[in-house]
Amino acid sequence: MFPRQWRLFTRRITLLQSYRFSSAPSVPPSLPRTFSTPLAKHLTEAIKTTGPISLAAYMRQCLTSEHGGYYTSTADPFGRSGDFITSPEISQLFGEMVGIWVVSEWMAQGQKGNIHLIELGPGRGTLMDDILRTLSNFRSLASAISSIFLVEASASLRAVQAQLLCGSDATTPLPDGGFTSKSKPEFNSIPITWYPTLTSVPKVSNPFILAHEFFDALPIHVFEATSSGWRELLVSPAIDAIPPAPEFLLSRSAAATLHSMVLPELSERYKELKKSPGSIIEVSPESLSITEGISRRIGNHRSGAALIMDYGPLDHIPINSLRGIRRHQTVSPFVNPGEVDLSADVDFVALAERALVASEGVEVHGPVEQGSFLLAMGMKERLEQLAKRLPEDKRKELAVGVERLVERGGGGMGRVYKAMAIVPERGGRRPVGFGGGVEM
Repeated sequence: MFPRQWRLFTRRITLLQSYRFSSAPSVPPSLPRTFSTPLAKHLTEAIKTTGPISLAAYMRQCLTSEHGGYYTSTADPFGRSGDFITSPEISQLFGEMVGIWVVSEWMAQGQKGNIHLIELGPGRGTLMDDILRTLSNFRSLASAISSIFLVEASASLRAVQAQLLCGSDATTPLPDGGFTSKSKPEFNSIPITWYPTLTSVPKVSNPFILAHEFFDALPIHVFEATSSGWRELLVSPAIDAIPPAPEFLLSRSAAATLHSMVLPELSERYKELKKSPGSIIEVSPESLSITEGISRRIGNHRSGAALIMDYGPLDHIPINSLRGIRRHQTVSPFVNPGEVDLSADVDFVALAERALVASEGVEVHGPVEQGSFLLAMGMKERLEQLAKRLPEDKRKELAVGVERLVERGGGGMGRVYKAMAIVPERGGRRPVGFGGGVEM
């Protein structure tokens, strides 16, 4: 079961060590200011009017702004032709292992009643497609799936998901802002409904909630401990910056902000670091709120489960983790706003703490390294099974993909990515993949 005492992680760094980038050259006074994107111009003009903004506000605009946010204007950022490749795109076995985890947890809970699958941030729909294909091999569970809810804010990605999962991009609008369709016949034509947020999803019993690379895209606030208390790091335009130089920069607020007075007081982990000037913490209130909602959905009915898979540290507070990703390369988060994906490490300890506070009816297990989780779920055995009926080139391709997912050396995905489970309270009995076995 998730331990309630945590080793505090303290690290002093020079202010903005990882956020500072090369200095921008000056623009001759006679030349007009140029911007890399329309959103860069919009943000600059807005900040000149309102003053510096939080990093969370900057991230939110860059990712979802109607003026050219990354996920609202980029049709399909996934895959080799996009900006990044996610685990489900690397190998179908990833989705199969997640599907097997759903099966094992459903069995551990006595195979009771109908279930509802909920995925946060489904990407192309690849993970859900692989899960449904896997679950179709377990007829009793497949027939128990009443509905699928997909939480997706991007209209373009909803269409991609519908095409894959339903065989058509046609969806029927709902009065509350959602959309509905049905899965392909081979997946029993299960009703699929899209919603923009988790709070819009009906509160059903037996929810099996999946969040793969979802929390890393949620906005973060950054704070530095000073002798005068916490101070927030705010975003402002870089004066006279010429693209491709970073057009924005972080600076420490001179006085306390509302966020700096509230968010660092949410955890004893943060309060301890307040005693060490120079310590920096990242806090994602949106992540905490969503985790709270997940916990209550499971705890209130004492049924269902959640599996969260993302990248972040096992047991300490993330610092200086904001990054930009473009064309499979790490770039400054302050260049080409709206054209660069932004993400930050997930604070799994903070999520676990919030889940336990939100509901007495849940337990949290993990986080564990992705490699350990996938191997415990039987990924290598499944690889060997599939390899027997594949030609040599396909066997090698499949093996390379699996090795990439479980590799735990250096910065391997099997080490950097973590898995964490939220399940109904049951005396600390561990789920499969987290040190437990299947109990019938």
